[in-house]
Amino acid sequence: MLEFLQNYNLIPFHLSLLALLLLSMIETIGYYFNIRPMQFLKHLFPKKLTESPLLSVKFSKTLIIVFLLMNFSFSGYFLQLCAFARQQEFLPAYYLILPALIIAIFFTVFMIHCLDQVIKPTKTKRQITLLGHLATISSGNARPGFSAQARVRDHFGQLHYVQVEPEFGELEFQSQIILIRLKKSHYVAKKISKSNTLFTLEHDS
Repeated sequence: MLEFLQNYNLIPFHLSLLALLLLSMIETIGYYFNIRPMQFLKHLFPKKLTESPLLSVKFSKTLIIVFLLMNFSFSGYFLQLCAFARQQEFLPAYYLILPALIIAIFFTVFMIHCLDQVIKPTKTKRQITLLGHLATISSGNARPGFSAQARVRDHFGQLHYVQVEPEFGELEFQSQIILIRLKKSHYVAKKISKSNTLFTLEHDS
């Protein structure tokens, strides 16, 4: 066991697991003192990354980092143990860092998608203020009974990603829409043509 912990070919995966434990401890302690340590690190990441549709989830983004660290360390251990079972020695770490990272990203995205599907969105006052706002379909096409993702900015300029569907017809990818009603977990939207006066006024402003 001691040889396993001290093997330098496993160091990147040991460090990932250690970072996971430290992050969990810091977040747990911060919770009792009403402090969110990860909020201080948020400003270190590019705005384009933090506003990415992939990171637009209904739970804390800290969990994404937790999943990534956990999957990276476990996938690294798995690959090294497979190599050890075949040739009785561990491979150099630099051979497995990239494959382990790719596997970790894949499983992290999968876990995010699954968790995001089972968590119900919280209805807040800010969601209500999105009614009447112009939005753009950012993922897929929407039809009655089948929602698609749209991006919209609120009164404060904050970017939101919401699920929308039309009353009738179809909302194509990249089409301009207006949010007219909130229905359970998604918005009902109406398509706006480029010649529409409301669309023109919004862009002119």
